[in-house]
Amino acid sequence: MEFKHYSVMLNECMDGLAIKPNGIYVDGTMGGAGHSKEIAKRISKEGLLIGIDRDQEAICVAKERLAEFPNVKFVHDNHDNIKEILDELDISGVDGILLDLGVSSYQLDERNRGFSYMGEAELDMRMDRTQSLTAKTVVNKYSEEELAKIIFEYGEEKFSRPIARKIVEKRKEKEIETTQELVDIIEEILPRRKGEGQPAKRTFQAIRIEVNGELTVLKKVLPDAIELLNETGRMSVITFHSLEDRIVKQTYKSLTTGCTCPKDFPVCVCGQKPKIKELTKKPILPSDEELEINLRAHSAKLRVAEKI
Repeated sequence: MEFKHYSVMLNECMDGLAIKPNGIYVDGTMGGAGHSKEIAKRISKEGLLIGIDRDQEAICVAKERLAEFPNVKFVHDNHDNIKEILDELDISGVDGILLDLGVSSYQLDERNRGFSYMGEAELDMRMDRTQSLTAKTVVNKYSEEELAKIIFEYGEEKFSRPIARKIVEKRKEKEIETTQELVDIIEEILPRRKGEGQPAKRTFQAIRIEVNGELTVLKKVLPDAIELLNETGRMSVITFHSLEDRIVKQTYKSLTTGCTCPKDFPVCVCGQKPKIKELTKKPILPSDEELEINLRAHSAKLRVAEKI
């Protein structure tokens, strides 16, 4: 299958990064290399692009698509290891970091990856196919309480408890193996109604986040990445659901805060200074023109910060 990936808010991301020709940039979620290719076009021979992705298939495709650019380094790893990755490359600071979060169009469309609730596929949902934890393990091995918790917290699904109860009931009969089996179970609790979205969407999102540790990874990578930015370096993050956006928003806010001493203290004793300034008080959203081309961008939000 062709590796399709639409680069969400491509121009807005490039504007946010304010690319310097001789700068060092990191694309922490290289995917189909759409954003990476645009960065590579804008840097000179003295510049450097480091592309990271946990999906080995994405790395292979990116190498092909960026073959004309000699100043690109490819890393098969998770972006939450950015400190270790840059240390291994003997790089102490970079001028910009881009994170395009969530699952790629290719991963959704590739049936055997098991990300989509449309069609029949083995329950997998691993972004990194070398890891052991899969969606099948989560669905068949997690307790009813654990399932209800992740479906509620990561899927924001108010019917998490009856869905979890039904999953546990069904897996006693036989192991739940495919995406369609899981969809059928969810639809027993939430019947699909004409004109409404797929009721399994929130549960699938929750299981995918659990399998890939997406929110845990995000909480770690943001402060680490900002620490690695050079002065005036930029951080651009695209999120696709409220849980991700909330983490980015809260992290940016905490790092723009200076002194946290009580107001009645005569002098500052905490010594805390702002590390960044937020350049997007409100997130940037896709244009109407982009949404006509790529419906999957409809929930995307871009937030940009600059290192002080």
